[in-house]
Amino acid sequence: MAPAAAAAAAAAAAVRRVHFASSSPSAGRRFHGRADRVSLAPPAASPPRVSWEQGSGVPIRGRVWAKADHGSFEQDRVGVGAASASPPQPCILQGVEEGRVDFLKILKSANSIIPHVVLGSTILALLYPPSFTWFTTRYYAPALGFLMFAVGVNSSVKDFIEAIKRPDAIAAGYIGQFIAKPFFGFLFGTLAVTTFNLPTAVGAGIMLVSCVSGAQLSNYATFLTDPHMAPLSIVMTSLSTASAVFFTPTLSYLLIGKKLPVDVVGMMSSIVQIVVAPIAAGLLLNRFLPRLCSAIQPFLPPLSVFVTALCVGSPLAINIKAVLSPYGLSIVFLLFAFHTTSFVAGYHLAGTWFRKSADVKALQRTISFETGMQSSLLALALANRFFPDPLVGVPPAVSVVLMSLMGFGLVMLWSKKTQV
Repeated sequence: MAPAAAAAAAAAAAVRRVHFASSSPSAGRRFHGRADRVSLAPPAASPPRVSWEQGSGVPIRGRVWAKADHGSFEQDRVGVGAASASPPQPCILQGVEEGRVDFLKILKSANSIIPHVVLGSTILALLYPPSFTWFTTRYYAPALGFLMFAVGVNSSVKDFIEAIKRPDAIAAGYIGQFIAKPFFGFLFGTLAVTTFNLPTAVGAGIMLVSCVSGAQLSNYATFLTDPHMAPLSIVMTSLSTASAVFFTPTLSYLLIGKKLPVDVVGMMSSIVQIVVAPIAAGLLLNRFLPRLCSAIQPFLPPLSVFVTALCVGSPLAINIKAVLSPYGLSIVFLLFAFHTTSFVAGYHLAGTWFRKSADVKALQRTISFETGMQSSLLALALANRFFPDPLVGVPPAVSVVLMSLMGFGLVMLWSKKTQV
């Protein structure tokens, strides 16, 4: 009788355990055994389990069975209402969304191909000059203004306020542009005449390139490499361009021996048109029309690449005869050396000056661009207007191409390092 009593007690305990399980929060489960199965139906008033299927937004009511012999759960989901009978396909919606995001990524990453586009436009201008000769000098100011607008759209007023609070960086940019660069210009201009036996007009053209202020393309190069440094670069370029009213005539007189009557009003008007107004328009758009700003932002990089290609190919195509003259190769070599030493000098100047700064590398790249890339288009305009010998304009025309190739080559190199 003892075994029979023990078996009865065990059966009662099993029933008691199942009863407790059915009254727990997990009511509605069915317990399955192998030989002797005890099943408890869910209470009639038990509320349905409602969950959200990710990506569909359709409520699902589910019943869960627990298999005691396997220790696993199986869930049967029953849709609520007619809408659950044919829920949206998350994979299709996700594919469309990913396709749209990929397209925007392609547009936004167009800046990464600028060095290749600059090289391609250079080759095309050499092989078929008419492809760029239509883009005459009257389009240069609007083109550079568009690049500044693209920088303004991606900046804020606070960025420029912070840039003005760094007078030490602005001073370093001045030293690079109006002391180091003119020194190299005088050095290589003198070598052109004394060592390479080039005409004096060519040496004067190299010196003239070194006397002008920083180029607006340096701002765009800085924006592509270190976006947070773009406002500082713009402030440095704007101030140096404004002060070029004094520095350019003085340096040209000291180095070349010819005092250039620079148009002060015209130069200040050019600064407003090319730099101040486009950046202000971009900042205002970003501040007061953020939705419109977000809509056009993906399209600015490819348009900027196209404009940059035009700004590089046009001067070369227009001055192709002078560039392919017997002096062309020597001029290219001398200007390559001039720009190389200017980039290196600006980089090491900032590295020495700001060696204890947390953003020393970004400052080095920014001041290197400011020193190595100058407004060769301004030098070309001055050469064509104030020098009767057309050879004076050859070095500025070559400089536009070389500084763009070298500058955006550094963009490609340095931007990869900043992304690591």
